[in-house]
This record gives sequence, C-alpha cells and structure tokens, in this order.
Amino acid sequence: MASVPLVTPPASAQWRGAAPVFAPAELAGACAQVRHTAVVIRDDRNGRLGLGLDGTLVAAGGSDAWPVLGMLPPLYPEWLGDRTFNETHGTRFPYVAGAMANGIATARLVIEMARMGGLGFFGAAGLSLARVEAAVDELDRELGPQALPWGANLIHSPGEPAIEDAVADLFIRRGVCCVEASAFMGLTPAIVRYAASGLRVDSAGTIQRRHRVLAKVSREEVAKQFMAPMPGAILDALVARGQLTRAEAELATRVPLAEDITCEADSGGHTDNRPLAALLPTIMALRDRMQAAQRYPRPIRVGAAGGLGTPGALASAFALGAAYVQTGSVNQACVESGLGAGARAMLAQASMADVIMAPAADMFELGVEVQVLRRGTMFAIRAKKLYEAYRAYPSLEAVPVAERTKIEKEMLRASFEQAWASTRAFWSSRDPSQVVRAESDPKHRMALVFRSYLGLSSRWAIDGVSERLTDYQIWCGPAMGAFNTWATDSFLQTPAGRTVVQVALNLLEGAAVLTRAQQLRTFGLPIPASAFDFRPRPLT
Repeated sequence: MASVPLVTPPASAQWRGAAPVFAPAELAGACAQVRHTAVVIRDDRNGRLGLGLDGTLVAAGGSDAWPVLGMLPPLYPEWLGDRTFNETHGTRFPYVAGAMANGIATARLVIEMARMGGLGFFGAAGLSLARVEAAVDELDRELGPQALPWGANLIHSPGEPAIEDAVADLFIRRGVCCVEASAFMGLTPAIVRYAASGLRVDSAGTIQRRHRVLAKVSREEVAKQFMAPMPGAILDALVARGQLTRAEAELATRVPLAEDITCEADSGGHTDNRPLAALLPTIMALRDRMQAAQRYPRPIRVGAAGGLGTPGALASAFALGAAYVQTGSVNQACVESGLGAGARAMLAQASMADVIMAPAADMFELGVEVQVLRRGTMFAIRAKKLYEAYRAYPSLEAVPVAERTKIEKEMLRASFEQAWASTRAFWSSRDPSQVVRAESDPKHRMALVFRSYLGLSSRWAIDGVSERLTDYQIWCGPAMGAFNTWATDSFLQTPAGRTVVQVALNLLEGAAVLTRAQQLRTFGLPIPASAFDFRPRPLT
C-alpha cells in the first residue's frame, strides 16, 4: 500500500523536532497522524528505527538531532485515488455511493454525498418515469445552485427496452450529466445515445463531453465494449432516427463510451461474485491494451466496487491501483437509505456469511441472479422455487395442484387468477406490450406473475410491510457483514447512528491511516497490528 514514495533527504541532514517514538504502541499512534510529515530516523546508540512527525531538517552534528533515513509527506484521504477523477467530476474525494434500485439510493442520500464531496447516484432502476423525474427535480433544486456533482442510474433492461430508452431520453432532456450504467451485457441504443449526445470540439480541438458514464462491469468482454469507441451501426441508426447529429456520431467513433470503468466484484444485487484482487488487475490490463491501441487523448480510469465495507478493503483497492472506490451495501443500512427501518435493522445484524444468490426480477427468464440477505428472510428460497417451477412447466395451468397450492399460499398469497389480474393491471400502465405478449404466450404470463413476487418483495422491504417480513428482498453482499464487525461497539453499530457521510469519512480516513502504516512498515519500522485497526469515530 506504499502509494507515496519515501523522500530521501540530503546525506548530511539530521532531524530535529518533538521526541520521536520507537515503541510499537507509540508508533501505532504516530501512524494515525497522516496529515503530518513522517520522518524515519535512527538511534545510532542502539540502531533502533523510530518515527518523528514534522520538525525540521538541520545540518549534521547537532546534539539533539537524529540521523534521517527518509521522509513521507502528509497523506490525505482526498489523495488516495486518481486525482483526475476528482478534477473531472468536481468531487473532493475519489469516493462514489453507487445507485441502489427502486429508489433505495434516495435523492437525500445523493444530496448528502454531494455536500460531503463525493459522487452519489440516485437509484432510478425499477421506478416509474414520473418517480425518476421527481427525483431529478429535487436534485436540481438542492444541488444545482451550488453546481455540486450527482448522477442517476441507467440500468440495462433487456425485457423492457422502451423503458430503458425513455429513462435515457429523460436524462438527456433534463441535463443529467452523469449516469451509472449497470447490468449491461452489451451496448444498447439508449446508453450509446446518452454518451454521444452533446459531444463537441472546443477551440483547442479537444473533444468535450456533455454526459459522463461510469460503467459498472464484472467481465472483460463487457468492459471492452465500454472502453471501445461507440459502434458505428448503433450510431448510424440513431442518426437516422434524428436522435444524434452526424457530427456527434463522428466524434463518438474517436472516444471511449465510458472514461470511468467500475470493476464490480462480490457485491449485493447483480454480481458475478468475482474477487476484487483478481478482477481489478485484469480490467486494468485490458484498459492499458485498449488505451495503447486507440491512443485516446485522455486516459480511462478504473475504479473498484464490491466487497468494500472496511478501511482495509478501501486501502487494498487503492493499493491495487483503483482510481476511485464505490460503496453500495453499507449505504443501505444508513438513515438516508430508502429501505424501511425493519430492513435496515436486519442489515445491521448481518454477518459475512448471511448472503445468498436468488433469481433477479428484471432478468428472471434469463436465469440471472442477484445477491441478497439470507438472515431473517425466506425470499431467496421462495424465489428459487418459483424459478424452478418456471423452468419445469409451460404455463400456470400446468403447475401440479400441490405445488400450485404452496405457491399461492406461501408466496403470492393469491390464486394464480388473482395474481395475473393484478400483474396485468401493473403492466397495462407500465408497458402494455408485455400484456399483449403474455396473453398469447402462457410461458411469458407465468414469468410475469412470478416476477411480480420478486418485484414486490423489494417494495415490501422499502415500505416496511411487517406481514411480509419473511419475504423481504434486501440486496446485500459480504461487505455488509464485514462493516458490521468493524462497527461493533462504535457509534456506527446501530442503524440510527449510520449516515452515509460518517460511513464514507470513516472508511476513507481509515484507508489513509492503514496506507500510512503499511508504508512505514515496508521501511523496517516495527509497526504493530493495532496500527491497522482504525476504529470508527465522529469525523468532519
């Protein structure tokens, strides 16, 4: 984690300052003083290495001066990542609060993150267009006058391309300058149109973007598409439909679709359960090859997400070369989260092993899964039963009586006929083409009915529907359990004490302290294990 090189002073220099420390316990305290210059000194009487803070360099020979082996400049959490991320997005910290669907990443959460100096994304996925626009109104009203950074989520919706297009159109029309693109398996006209709209050349001949994309990926083949220039076939079709100008389309062939690629490791929600230590270097190597081949004028940044719930996790991500970090699961248990109080309390009790994979509502027919909380809820087991029935039978009518009775009683709490009636009403207002297809395709009708349980299970957790407690779907990764262990016996232990700002500041401050401890340990100082145990504390 030695991200700042040791500065070697002149050979004749010595250090004079407050008494240096040599004992491991004292070194642990000194390591935490990251905003001070750290000076590695030697006691010539016994050869011990010690640490001084600040002070001055003096000529050799002073009776109260110490021989200097090297110096580390001050280290700030703001400097842990790629500083061009902060410059590009207007943030203070290289820290992102990721979008959590169904408005769980609320406008309030995004506002608090922006005022702290981070970048937050509103969880637009799964919401109606009116709900999304209302959130854009609120974010514009609260953050627009200060020009603070914020964004919203554009999720790939293979079963509902019209909705994906409508959300992208809304973002373009309302001037949403940054989106988190998630769950994409390939590029779609919606994400290409968003990224290419507003491309222009300034007076210096540099291509400027109106819209920026943070593409969340966990596979090389998907990352490569976002790192490549936008595909000509999609661009030509957008021009033909009048959704892009020919000039914008031409410029789009000269820049990557996204200049920020977020490596999503073992996260809550959609995930491939990749370990970050394997995924991040792989995607960074791909970035280097793409950068060399395309000769982009600006570098592509690669950030880290998934499994980031402790200072050590952030420090390791930055040590691997992450330009920025993105948190998700840990923010769901914060007071600004859109989750109900009961669901947040459940998250605060989770351990690392209290997670499980379950069918995804938005990609149910494809067999895609999401990672959810297991402790305190039967959702995952019940959702898997529904998917098994979907795979086994051609229609609702073909489900055997005993199995049908169980599904109706335990999951739908309605007959198949009643469940289809309510499902039909929902899709009639959201996307009528789904109803037309379902009425001619019994298999699709079954999928929509079963998906209604998966979709509502998230809403029950948000609304705090107590009689549906055992059906709560709460997206959650192992980072939640790691965070809970770290927060034990601190002010962050209970949900009421958790705010997105305090969580972010403590994770970042702790990452800086651990980074400094590792830097000093690599230079031979006897840094104790306690130096790597940063405890949560109220920070400003």
